[in-house]
Amino acid sequence: MLMALVAMVQATQVSELKCDTWLSQRDMNTCASSDFQRADAALNAQWKITVARMKKIDADFDRSRDKRPGYYDTLLAAQRAWLTYRDQHCVSEGYTMRGGSAERMMINQCMARLTEARTKQLKDLIEVY
Repeated sequence: MLMALVAMVQATQVSELKCDTWLSQRDMNTCASSDFQRADAALNAQWKITVARMKKIDADFDRSRDKRPGYYDTLLAAQRAWLTYRDQHCVSEGYTMRGGSAERMMINQCMARLTEARTKQLKDLIEVY
């Protein structure tokens, strides 16, 4: 309940900000966080669609010919590895501002950028099948 209230307050703060204008560092951090949250929500929505498609392919696949892991299992392993990569890579990118007030903005911008790219990868993956 408290988390929902905090999210509502942050969403209200961001909606009042004009993120394409000159802002204070605190406001830029808030805008970057909001961008990442939007990208993450889009990724989670696409994940559900891609997972459903991979599970359908697995269900239709003749396992008697091939004992390797299924489409879903390999996708899940890849996603877990990608999440670790994204998080660690973006922390290292944030180190360009290490200890400064812009470090969090740098991390969130990186996470939004990589998350948007991953969402596209997940969309492209199901178009192949």
